[in-house]
Parts: sequence; structure tokens; C-alpha cells
Amino acid sequence: MRAIDFSAAINETLRQEMARDENIVVFGEDVGFFGGLFGCTKNLQKEFGESRVRDTPISEGAIIGAAVGAALGGLRPVAELQFIDFVGCNGAMDQIFNQMAKMRYMFGGAVSVPVIVRAPCGSRYPIAGGAAQHSQNLEAWFMHVPGLKVVTPSNPYDAKGLLTTALRGDDPVFFIEHKLLYYAQRMPSLREKYPTLLCDVPETVYTMSFGHANIVKVGRDVTVVATMMMVHKCVKAAEELSKLGIELEIIDPRTLIPLDARTILDSVKKTGRVVIVSEDCRTGGVAAEIAATIVEEGFDHLEGPIRRLSGLDVPTPYSPSLERAAIPQEEDIIKAVREIIGS
Repeated sequence: MRAIDFSAAINETLRQEMARDENIVVFGEDVGFFGGLFGCTKNLQKEFGESRVRDTPISEGAIIGAAVGAALGGLRPVAELQFIDFVGCNGAMDQIFNQMAKMRYMFGGAVSVPVIVRAPCGSRYPIAGGAAQHSQNLEAWFMHVPGLKVVTPSNPYDAKGLLTTALRGDDPVFFIEHKLLYYAQRMPSLREKYPTLLCDVPETVYTMSFGHANIVKVGRDVTVVATMMMVHKCVKAAEELSKLGIELEIIDPRTLIPLDARTILDSVKKTGRVVIVSEDCRTGGVAAEIAATIVEEGFDHLEGPIRRLSGLDVPTPYSPSLERAAIPQEEDIIKAVREIIGS
């Protein structure tokens, strides 16, 4: 195996699956000639031609609408949005929650809509400021739409396995990718701070089941459930806390819909304490849903209140210092763990 970054894993998966299945097509803004804003579709148009890797106009509604139509016609489209922030533009959301997510149900299973929407999310601090309209985490929106699978990989290995599974399934999938994960190969300083951004990925094809969480680190004292980039921050925080004799058990759900509640609850039963870390806004967010599940199904195992660490309920600031303050950092995780454990 070789260590590759997130964008390389996405690119390799698309290339391998497109070679396997001629019905897979890719389209979006700049995915062809330029290979995508973050390099995830680099050279695919050269290999598979413009008929299968298409640059589109700047219209998210047209991109998703075309994907839905293509899927109904027998293709397996991968639609890329340059930023998740623009999912509300030009009727794209209508295509997602009224068409893509519901058609299979409304037609009694007679049709399937195997659309994959790939969308980058999140803050790029400390690499670059994206401000309020290019830095959002909207994954909780799509958890609320019956009929959609919501996939949130945190590393290249999971990205390849989960995307392969999505490409071979018959359900619509919203595949969300944190932008900082793309930069591991090209930014040595980021890679040095978070070495887990790179990992060994087999060149061979493999799949990974939805709804199976990953126990990133085994521990006895506190269960920490984290998503996407927050997984890497939690690993970093765990290194510092272990020096104090506090051992975290870090769980990455991998998919939010379906959610592997069983793995989370088994960990809570062992530790009795929970911190949930996500970058999306706190109110009505991912952490709130996971916390509610734990309270409903595992309340008797809790030895104290659940702590949620999420993004502040504010537009993402452009100022680097304010942007940093708006999203959870390692010191916030350490503080929350120490507070609930009483150290």
C-alpha cells in the first residue's frame, strides 16, 4: 500500500469504477479540463472523454437536475458541486429533496435514482479563508431528507471504500468531503500537525458498508464521537490527554445516514461519558441528533451530561482569528473532556 491524500483517493476510485462500468458519468463545474477545483477529477476527461466527464454551466440546479434525469435514463451520474454552500442555488435543493430522494418511493420501487452528489464543506483555516459563503457545514440538512444516504468520510482509506460502495448502489447518496482533507499532500505544515490526514490505501478495489462506524482509538475514560476533520483534531487532543492519564475512545461514524448507533452506545456503556465534536452549527446539528440517540437508548449508562462541541451559530468569519474561534479546536476538546471527567 501507499500513503495518499483524500483527493487522490477520490480520483483513483472514480477512475477505477469508470473503467469497470461505462454507465458512470461525471459532471460539474470545471471537472473536465481543469480536473476539479480540488483535483479530484484530474485527467479523467483525458482518459474517458468529454461524453463521460463533462464541464457544466454555473448552475447547481442544472447539474443536479441533469444527474436525476441521467439516472432515470440508466446512467450512474456523479455530480460535483464546487462548494456545498451553493446547494440552494437555481433550484438544486428542489431536485435533491423533492426528486432525487423521493422518486424511488413515489414509483413503488419501479425506478431507482443512483445519483452521487459530491460536495466539499467546511473551513479551510489555517490554509485560506472562505468566509460566510464558502465555509459551511450543511450535513444536518440532508440527514433530514428521507431517501438520502449521507456519507462523511474522514480519511482517504474510508473515502475510497465508501465511494466505491456508493457507485455500486442504487440509492441517491450525498457524499460530503471536508476541504482541509484535500490539502494533506500539498501542505507539509498541515500534514505535520495532522499526520492522520494521510493513510495507506490499497491500489486494489474494495468496498465499505454504510452504517458501520470506525473505532479510531480505543479508550476507557470518555467516548468522543467526531466527524470528518474533527476526527483528526480529536486524535491530536487524545495525545495530550493521554499524558494526563486520560484515555479517549474516538468513534468516527463514517456515515450519518445510516448511523451506527450500536457502536456508539456500546462505547458509552463502557465509558459513561460522552463528548460529540462536529464542525456544523450547534443548533439542530449533527451533534444534537447523536446526543438525542444516546439519551434515548443509553441514558442509564451515562455518568454525567453529554457535551456538544460544534461550530458557533454564526456565519463563518473571514478574519482568521475569528474563524478559528468559530469552530472547535484541540484545546476546546481537551477542556471539555477534562470538565466532564473532573480533572
